[in-house]
Amino acid sequence: MFALFANAVLALKGNQHSLHEDVKLYFEDANLLKNCAYTRTIEKARSSTEIREYWQTEDILWLSQKKDWPKLKSIAMTRNTITKGDKTTVETRYFISSLGTTTTEEGKAAGKVTADEIARAICSHQMVESFHYHLDVTYKEDANQTAEKDASLNMNIITKLAHSALKLLDAGRKNVSIKAKRFTACLNPEKYIDIIMEL
Repeated sequence: MFALFANAVLALKGNQHSLHEDVKLYFEDANLLKNCAYTRTIEKARSSTEIREYWQTEDILWLSQKKDWPKLKSIAMTRNTITKGDKTTVETRYFISSLGTTTTEEGKAAGKVTADEIARAICSHQMVESFHYHLDVTYKEDANQTAEKDASLNMNIITKLAHSALKLLDAGRKNVSIKAKRFTACLNPEKYIDIIMEL
């Protein structure tokens, strides 16, 4: 992947067992963690608060799998802490990236390295992951058996258009899933077709 794109971020999962475990162990070391570039964001929405923390380092010479990723420049960790009412959940994820650590103008003045660029890249990566999840799970695109290339491409375009329209559709309630919006629109197509066409 890194050989194809100038800047890339790849989430590490269990199927990359050794690489995932090595990166995880690195960030579990408190002494190594404090030397990483760091940034965080706080988002408040309705009754929940989400703190997103990002750590990034170019200290990867020790990584035995580095040779498998020619443009690998850094590894990163994110920790999302979501508090809703009395319940708090924490999600930690690990990444490899062709992005190096970057320094903002403010950081240069203070002599500090920041992880702002990797934070933006990871957010974009997660949006793409979410989109592909919907294409696969909500629209069953991977199960599509259309063999003709043009027909398959047209179906993909139509699916993406439908997804974009459904995201904008007001189904009358807050926090309605894409799947529920599809179901609602299919129950009353006469009502929703004009609304969808105007989006």
